[in-house]
Amino acid sequence: MSSDARFQHGFTTRAIHAGQEPDPTTGAVTMPVHFTSTYKQDGVGGLRGGYEYSRSANPTRTALQEALAALEQGSTGMAFASGLAAEDALLRTVCAPGDHVVLPGDAYGGTFRLVSKVYARWGVEYTPVDLADLDAVQAAIRPTTRLVWCETPTNPLLNIADIAGLAAVAHGAGALLAVDNTFASPYLQQPLTLGADVVVHSTTKYLGGHSDVVGGALVTADASLGEQLAFSQNAMGAVAGPMDAWLVLRGIKTLGVRMEAHQANAARIAEFLTAHPAVSSVLWPGLPDHPGHDVAAKQMSGFGGMLSFRLAGGEEAALRVCERATVFTLAESLGGVESLIEHPGRMTHASAAGSPLEVPADLVRLSVGIEDAEDLLADLEQALAP
Repeated sequence: MSSDARFQHGFTTRAIHAGQEPDPTTGAVTMPVHFTSTYKQDGVGGLRGGYEYSRSANPTRTALQEALAALEQGSTGMAFASGLAAEDALLRTVCAPGDHVVLPGDAYGGTFRLVSKVYARWGVEYTPVDLADLDAVQAAIRPTTRLVWCETPTNPLLNIADIAGLAAVAHGAGALLAVDNTFASPYLQQPLTLGADVVVHSTTKYLGGHSDVVGGALVTADASLGEQLAFSQNAMGAVAGPMDAWLVLRGIKTLGVRMEAHQANAARIAEFLTAHPAVSSVLWPGLPDHPGHDVAAKQMSGFGGMLSFRLAGGEEAALRVCERATVFTLAESLGGVESLIEHPGRMTHASAAGSPLEVPADLVRLSVGIEDAEDLLADLEQALAP
């Protein structure tokens, strides 16, 4: 699929074809895995297709990066060794000592750790704020603010932020808006079309989709910013290897059908949990009484497969549910075809303990997979039993 045609086709057509023309020599329809570190040059400086060394560029990674840009409707996509490597490259490109970052008040624990434990030592300041409150975001902006960091939906509280509203606030202050789109995936939400400057992904999650690869990505629509980020990608070197890039490409092909199944199961589970006496609240933006429901309905094409809930019995009850589940696997990460359950306070968000971003101890997070819904509901029923 040519670059000119990237946005002329539907999402799943782009997911299957963008960056992945059949091999011109053999006609193979699947992108090869280019296991090579270096490339023969046709004379000194005579590069074939711009390839000289696989840290700088690899054909399999190029295909993934073109696919990512097409799915997010951007001009430049970059694939990294992990989601945090992508975040690191963005922060190091945009921020310098003395600069300021606005963070979500319930940011992913790894993001908070990177900013508060690594970049804070380097002199970058940060302010956690409720991103759903645009007045609070505006009040948190400083003359030194370079970046507003957004997650929507957030991890693990499933809060929703107005991307277009945040873009207006950030740009009014001369700052950039970065949106972590991991929970929604580009199938349900394209932040660049709403005014964001950079989209961040852990491609480990829904884009890979099979819990067999770790990776990250950045996508931007601004060519100049894309050049700066690509320079950082090469200079810092935390790139996606060819096999990792191929696995994410393979996962992207079925992203649309998987996301439909994920969110259909999540809707069934949200309805079940809302009526269960052991559950004090259900956090899923598809519920009409969710405080971010209207914004989510406006900027997303669906509500996703991530869901959290709080237990009336407190932390002890939450831990018991996690330990009793059998079809739901007790594990960190998310976005795979299998359903996962975890206790964020002691697992993915343990690094936020004792901070303003500490998550409730009675919280359980579900990554709802694509198994038969009846089996998932039965598993939760027995796990929640007295």
